[in-house]
Amino acid sequence: MRRLPIYFLIDISESMVGDQIQQVEEGMATIIKAIKTDPYAIETVWISIIVFAGQAKTLVPLQEVVSFYPPKFPIGGGTSLSKGLGHLMFQMRKDIVKTTMEQKGDWKPIVFLFTDGVPTDDTKSAIAEWKQNWKRTVNMVAISFGNSTDTRILAELTENVLQFKNAGTEDYNKFFKWVTDSIKTSSISVENNESGFELAKLDGDTLSKIDISKAPATKQYIDNNYVVLSAKCQNTKRPYLMKYRKVVNESGFDGLNLQTQAYRLVGGFQVDQSYYELCEDNGIQQKVNTEELIGAPSCPCCGNQFGLAMCQCQKIHCIGNETMSTCPWCGSTGSYGYGEGGFDVGRAQG
Repeated sequence: MRRLPIYFLIDISESMVGDQIQQVEEGMATIIKAIKTDPYAIETVWISIIVFAGQAKTLVPLQEVVSFYPPKFPIGGGTSLSKGLGHLMFQMRKDIVKTTMEQKGDWKPIVFLFTDGVPTDDTKSAIAEWKQNWKRTVNMVAISFGNSTDTRILAELTENVLQFKNAGTEDYNKFFKWVTDSIKTSSISVENNESGFELAKLDGDTLSKIDISKAPATKQYIDNNYVVLSAKCQNTKRPYLMKYRKVVNESGFDGLNLQTQAYRLVGGFQVDQSYYELCEDNGIQQKVNTEELIGAPSCPCCGNQFGLAMCQCQKIHCIGNETMSTCPWCGSTGSYGYGEGGFDVGRAQG
């Protein structure tokens, strides 16, 4: 039986932490459950999940649907699209069975790329390799989660660049149903010896095709749509992230059409130790002043009231009502007080 290999290349950078990554987990479980009941898809579809942040890894190797179990997604630091693409190309070279005189190989693979921001690395060499060796032999669909993605880079990879309006649970349900329907129609297509690539109809509201000609060029290596701070719990030593989303407000000065930019708290989120394994090596270090941040969370690991205290080692951890605190990063012990004005803290890239 000829296989229809389907790869999911999924951005797990810090900006995906919280509701977004949870919705992706649940959506992938929904896709697998639906495909397992489809007589065409279950015969031909094989699925793999590759994730990328500062590093990339195969979360689920290419396997038939009947033995597929939806995974839990980690979170990593940075958005290295070049490493994501490189790992995808490496896996496809290993996985894909080519047609020879003795056998018919796999059908043309389909790649669904999900991302919500901008790459934090130089993508030129990876994109050049993709264009030279894979663009004609793989069907890629690149989906921007929200309107903050660098869509010009996605357009270099594929002509199928879509925007998903990830506003709420119902939107996610519609989106993952579209992915499921696209997989089903593609599996029917290969069964009928047709193209093997048949996307379901777009509703134009939840999911729509992007007009690439109107997309602004982006050359930044930091995703300024979010600010994410990396911290450790003083009591449990576990890592957690504090996520802020960009907000733009009117300045308040009469007669002046000025706007101010700040970042409003989304929440604090526990992550596991794999976060550090998936962080970008020697990433660009940038800071944000705390006066630009609106709100601060308690510690999501132990419940300490203050989740944003900065040690003299410039790392962030939580504090409670204790007289003396011990930094879980460097082991320094000291007391904390309140100061006037803001201070600069290191921010994550993704």
